[in-house]
Amino acid sequence: MTIRPSTALRNEYAEISRVCHESGEPIFITKNGEGDLVVQSLDAYNQREASLELREKLLEAEEQLASGVKPIPFEEAIANWRARLDAFRS
Repeated sequence: MTIRPSTALRNEYAEISRVCHESGEPIFITKNGEGDLVVQSLDAYNQREASLELREKLLEAEEQLASGVKPIPFEEAIANWRARLDAFRS
């Protein structure tokens, strides 16, 4: 875990940016010795958001199964996705 003071954002921005991009890890910024911000690369942020969205969809599917909703057969799901993709392309 990398922790830097808030003054580092102003004085060491290029270094903070480099570390975020190279490591893919966030940097925690403190203000007056207390946690204040988290800085991360845009790629890492987008990847985290996509992961959270996928997790949310999986939880929703599990809840539907638990409530008795009948799942769609795999072949039907693939056909639906292909139809949606074809509609998107045209």
